[in-house]
Formats: sequence, structure tokens, C-alpha cells
Amino acid sequence: MAEVHTVYKDGSWINEAGSETIGGKHDTKEQAAAAGRDAARDRKVEHVIHNQDGTIGEKNSYGNDPRNIPG
Repeated sequence: MAEVHTVYKDGSWINEAGSETIGGKHDTKEQAAAAGRDAARDRKVEHVIHNQDGTIGEKNSYGNDPRNIPG
């Protein structure tokens, strides 16, 4: 399953997983990040929060975290 990305597009904040937009548009990054976090937790995937300029600001893992795999 694809990671959830919180991104700024066309004047709004949205969440995407692959080519799918999740949960519509949000007025603020905080609102979109909260919705994206919930979606990532439900899907048990990584949540990548981008800054308005597109750079990655934060990453959180909600399942299958590679750091938790015994080695």
C-alpha cells in the first residue's frame, strides 16, 4: 500500500496515496497533516509531510517500520 503524502497543491493542502487523493482539500497544513496521520495509521504506512515548497518536513511510520525489524 502506498505511503500517505501531505502536500500543497493548487492553493490547498491535500493528502495523496499513490495517485489517489484522500479526504479532500484542507485550508491549513495542520488540518491536512492530522487527516493524513489518521489515514496512514489506518493503512499502517508511512506518512510524509511536505513543506509548501515541496521539500519533506517530517516523516512518521505507522507500520512496518524498517527500524523495528530484527537484524
